[in-house]
Amino acid sequence: MIEKKIKTEDIFSITTSEEFRGKALEVFRYQYRNNPVYGQFCDLLNRTPDQVQELEHIPFLPIEFFKTHLVTTRDGEPEVIFTSSGTTGSTPSRHLVYDLEIYEKSFLKGFRRFYGDIQNYAVLALLPSYLEREGSSLIYMVNDLIRASANPQSGFYLHNYEEFSQKLKHLDASGQPVLVIGVSYALLDVAQQHPLKLNHAIIMETGGMKGRRKEMIRQELHEHLKKGFGTSAIHSEYGMTELLSQAYSDGDGHFRCPPWMNIMVRDPEEPTNYLKHGKTGGINVIDLANVYSCSFLATQDLGKHLGNGIFEILGRFDHADIRGCNLMVL
Repeated sequence: MIEKKIKTEDIFSITTSEEFRGKALEVFRYQYRNNPVYGQFCDLLNRTPDQVQELEHIPFLPIEFFKTHLVTTRDGEPEVIFTSSGTTGSTPSRHLVYDLEIYEKSFLKGFRRFYGDIQNYAVLALLPSYLEREGSSLIYMVNDLIRASANPQSGFYLHNYEEFSQKLKHLDASGQPVLVIGVSYALLDVAQQHPLKLNHAIIMETGGMKGRRKEMIRQELHEHLKKGFGTSAIHSEYGMTELLSQAYSDGDGHFRCPPWMNIMVRDPEEPTNYLKHGKTGGINVIDLANVYSCSFLATQDLGKHLGNGIFEILGRFDHADIRGCNLMVL
């Protein structure tokens, strides 16, 4: 039986946890029946829709499946295929997107919820490692934010750090609110080579040293960036190729999700068990905007719930694969 098509407008009208629960269970039933990879994964775990009545019972697909399988509920050609950057010699993730309008609604509505109207900002993007390849979902999002800002000062920067810092300094001095979205290593380069004292700018890091610098914990990174940009807080974006929604932090690495996205923290030793607030475990993400791929993903990130809808990302698993990935022989 083919499940009725999900009404995507209902996803973005969620306002309560009960509405989220109901829509998540509906999406689970739809994806079980229409996503062959996910359906077979659930069958191997003996988790069918008849047995799943709560969010905690939903199987979470290891995110590595996007590297080895076509994770989709649809046939035919997608509008776009987003790919991960990965490391040299690694297999990139491939996210087949059949409806770009859903992605656009997700990131525009999510941004507005946390930061207000994008037209209030000039958007400066410092994303060299992403601009240097094709298929980045982050570049697609930021390009659309630049367009939606309708500000002639908005734009991308590659390695022209001095030009970038001068533009940022000029805009800030004029009182123009600026949103800077940058990969971590490039922001660090600017902070060290062209230190600033800003009053009207949001500095948002998207993570990623990409082998250009030694990895550092978020607290250390943010201290360097706060000093270099002269700001009291560093914002962060939590997203990935396999998701169509983002969580945001306005400081201290404490993230919040939009109403159609949620985080669950699993026990690293028993992935079907979930941990209480304050306990560190693996991050599972429910992203209902992923209606045509898979909305229930087990990531390699480590983190914890802090209560009141706030979560923290602490790092990644040391080992290459999440426990349970032996089922990837599907």
